[in-house]
Amino acid sequence: MAATSGTDEPVSGELVSVAHALSLPAESYGNDLISSVDPQFLKLTKVDDQIYSEFRKNFETLRIDVLDPEELKSESAKEKWRPFCLKFNGIVEDFNYGTLLRLDCSQGYTEENTIFAPRIQFFAIEIARNREGYNKAVYISVQDKEGEKGVNNGGEKRADSGEEENTKNGGEKGADSGEEKEEGINREDKTDKGGEKGKEADKEINKSGEKAM
Repeated sequence: MAATSGTDEPVSGELVSVAHALSLPAESYGNDLISSVDPQFLKLTKVDDQIYSEFRKNFETLRIDVLDPEELKSESAKEKWRPFCLKFNGIVEDFNYGTLLRLDCSQGYTEENTIFAPRIQFFAIEIARNREGYNKAVYISVQDKEGEKGVNNGGEKRADSGEEENTKNGGEKGADSGEEKEEGINREDKTDKGGEKGKEADKEINKSGEKAM
């Protein structure tokens, strides 16, 4: 499904990038925010309760998990949305400022998944998505992935620690073995020196005996 603007013309990738950068709700909201905080606890405006109440009063059966652009942009839809939007003139800052709205709330801000909408329309739909649990799928998905990363990283750390211990133990054993060899050599040297001293003493005794005779 291609992204459309208020005139129902396709939205180019460059235009989407520019609009996304300029659009405060889309920039500050997005999947980054709703993936890091449980959406049910997010507060987008000071009048979230009023926006949600008015929205569901006027659009009781509107499907919001996956939006139909016709429910937002057709002439009959515009006639229904106009009085709702005007109720928040002076209540919500820049209520009719253009921003990007995701069509499928399980997906991010892409050219194919966004349309331009008035800011109050964005707030109404995203507040409803938060309160009715539709945005929680993104949050749960990201938390599960982070949990898997944590488990994998923990396993890698344990493996690295094991390798370090083995290396350290191997080094210690090598050092111990070297010390033992040195001690053995020293003992042999001492033994040899002791034997030589004994032979020299025997020679001295023999000489003394010969002299006495």
